[in-house]
Parts: sequence; structure tokens; C-alpha cells
Amino acid sequence: MSKYVLLVHYNELGLKGRNRPSFERQLIKNIKRALELVEPAPQVNRTCGRILVFTHSYEQGLSLFELLAKIPGVARVSLGEKVQRSLDAINEAALRALERSEPFVSFRVEARRANTDFPLDSMALNREIGAYLFENTVDKTVKMKDFDACVRVEIITSNAYVYGLSKSAVGGLPVGTAGTVVCLLSSGMDSPVAAWQMIRRGARVVGLHFSGAPETADTSSYQVREIAAVLEPYGGLADLHCVAFGNYQRAIALEVPEKLRIIMYRRLMFAVAEALARRLGAKALVTGESLGQVASQTLDNIAAVDAITGMPVFRPLIGTDKQVIINQAKQLGTFEICARTTDDCCTLFMPRNPETHAKLGEVEALWQGLPHATWVEEILREI
Repeated sequence: MSKYVLLVHYNELGLKGRNRPSFERQLIKNIKRALELVEPAPQVNRTCGRILVFTHSYEQGLSLFELLAKIPGVARVSLGEKVQRSLDAINEAALRALERSEPFVSFRVEARRANTDFPLDSMALNREIGAYLFENTVDKTVKMKDFDACVRVEIITSNAYVYGLSKSAVGGLPVGTAGTVVCLLSSGMDSPVAAWQMIRRGARVVGLHFSGAPETADTSSYQVREIAAVLEPYGGLADLHCVAFGNYQRAIALEVPEKLRIIMYRRLMFAVAEALARRLGAKALVTGESLGQVASQTLDNIAAVDAITGMPVFRPLIGTDKQVIINQAKQLGTFEICARTTDDCCTLFMPRNPETHAKLGEVEALWQGLPHATWVEEILREI
């Protein structure tokens, strides 16, 4: 008797040596969390180098296919059947898998055995299954290259897994295996992509958004919540904090030379982010900055801002072209949200000619003249 099953393949986890079991357990935990609302609930098991999600029907498997492909740590997802380890059962399941691949003209078989006690080796399995499929189909040809459909067979322990539907997934590492970071998350194109890249590397990402309220409408906070919803299938944000930053920007604008306003805004943001990170036990900050993209992202200005924090600052996009970032936003699903024009702190009290090569000594002197420690305490109380 066959069972419908989604095979979750992973590759990078297999390189973790003695730590591999903990990564596998975290991935299973994340898969179960993603399936919590699915009815009837699928069963999740682990076998040699695979995680198995048993579904109640092929249709239910199809409905879960894309969901599993978005979970970080999953390299590939396949949908098929678990059958007895006999050639007859494998052949019949292979024919069903091939029929589900219509329309197609050419096909190939990829079979492998993980257990050497099976009487046929992988090459012999390919020949036997291929011959059976050829004999039981009409107007179909076998091709080793440039084929339309592929039936894959894996013999693992005492069972065989047969599938035709398979696709590459998001890859990376399971969320929860790389510690916690705080990401400065705007409603723009870049920072959601940076957050997504950190999620894919196994980090728990806490979002921190600075809106222009009360000097502007708080629309950007709602837009960031939409972005958070898009990130949810990928492992999501561990939490989202919003700061009404407009009053602090106004205070800085009254005290600081116009050309250095952006530097001071960002230093205060980083000071708040670091204080929040230490409260939460996070180990690093994350931004969506790309070198030279805007005035605040030159080497001198980045250095002037980074000097405020004693914590690592990760910039996953630092060497990434804007068009590449836009393409990644489209792939992620945040592009349409971020393309909407919204007033936020990034458009408030902006200088006409911002400094592009800030001098750290001048910046530090101005910083010491601001009540920044008091502001950080106030913001954390009101966050």
C-alpha cells in the first residue's frame, strides 16, 4: 500500500558534522510550525538524509508544495509516494508519477539505492523501471538529455520513494540555528531583502522600524507590517518594533548642521537598535545598506555611524547592485508593497546637500552635545 509523501531534501545541513542532528531537529520544528494550521494535520518524520511529510491525498500534497519550498534550510521539495520495496510496487508508482507529468513526450528515470541489500543496483533499476514505463506508455520516448519529464526513485532503508514532481527550494539554514539579530527595517526596497537573507542563514530576525510620526502619518508602520506578512512563510520576523521618530528628528535638525543631519539620525537609530538588541539577547544589527547607493552609504559615513555601536553590523547587500536588489524583492514578494510611495523618517527634514565624507571627530563632538542617552531611554519606554 502506498502513501503520499513530500520529501524534504537538504544539502548544507549535511555538512554540519556532529552538529547535524541539532540542525535537523530545528528544521523539523520549523516545518511543523509552518503546518500548524493545516487540516488534516500531516505527519512529519525523519529518515536517512530526508524529512518526510505524509499527506492524506496527492491534492493536499500539492497545496503544501510551495509552502515547504519557502522554509529556510529546505533545498528541494518532491511530491510522490512511499511504496513497498519491491520492483512491481515501484514500477506501478513510477507509472502513476509519469502520468501526473502530462503533457510530455520524452522522459527519463533516475533511481538510486541507499541500501546495498536491494538485489538491483542503481543502473539496473534505471533499466528495469525505464523499460516498464516505455512498454506501458504510448508515443513516449526515453531521453537521457533534454527530457520533458523525470521519474525519480529512492530506496531508503526498507521503503521506496517514487516521485515526478520536484523543485528547488529556498535553501540556506533553518531559522533558529544562527542566533538573534535586530534589523533596521524600513518600508523601502532594500532592508526587507536584507532581513530575508539573514532569515535564510538561520537567524531569528527582530524588525525595528522608525516612522516619521508624529511629523508624518504613520503609514509606513502599516506598510512594514505588510512586509512582515510576506516574510512569514520564510520563517518570518521573530518580532516587530515600531518607533515614532519624527520628534527626535526635529530636535536633531534644530541642533545639528544641515549637512550632518542624516548621520545623526542614523547614529540615534543605531543606538536604539543596540540597546534593544542587548535587551533581547541579540548579537548583531542588520541594515539594507549598499555601498555608495545614497549619501549615507559612503565608506566615511558608514564608519561615522558604526562608531556609535560596540556590536557587529551586518550589511548583506553591501556589494549588491540596485537592480539585483529589485529582482530579489520581486522574487521575495515585497516589491509591490515597497514600490508604493510612503512618507517615513527617511524623507523627513532631509538636507539639500548631505555630507558624503563625514569626519568622525566633528561627528563625535556634535553627538556629545545631544541628549542621546535620554532619547534612547525614552524611545525604549515608548517603542
